[in-house]
Amino acid sequence: MGKYSVGLVVLGLLALAFSTTVLAETHVVGDSNGWDFSVSFDSWADGKVFAAGDTLVFNYKPGAHNVLAVDAATYRSCKVGSSADSVAAATGTASFLLKKGVNYYICGVPGHCAAGMKLRVVAN
Repeated sequence: MGKYSVGLVVLGLLALAFSTTVLAETHVVGDSNGWDFSVSFDSWADGKVFAAGDTLVFNYKPGAHNVLAVDAATYRSCKVGSSADSVAAATGTASFLLKKGVNYYICGVPGHCAAGMKLRVVAN
């Protein structure tokens, strides 16, 4: 019986070690509506739990929108500079891995961010 108890303890420790990878979630921004003017992104994010390591997926019409990961100042001002960290993804689908803390995203098409196409997510 002693061999079986040690085996169960080892199996439990392995399961615990791999659980952090399994717990990462994928969130489709705007759900079935996607990254579009028709969505209130503050409302979409409200009540959801985000964690570092989760993935945000943005789906949108190529050419009509794009998505940029930006800093807090750019998020607030909606003024897109030539930051090397903000590379527009204009393919129609973009995925971003959430970092611990506050993560900011905007549509870089002129006027879209100011019209509400921006998202702030806090990952624990």
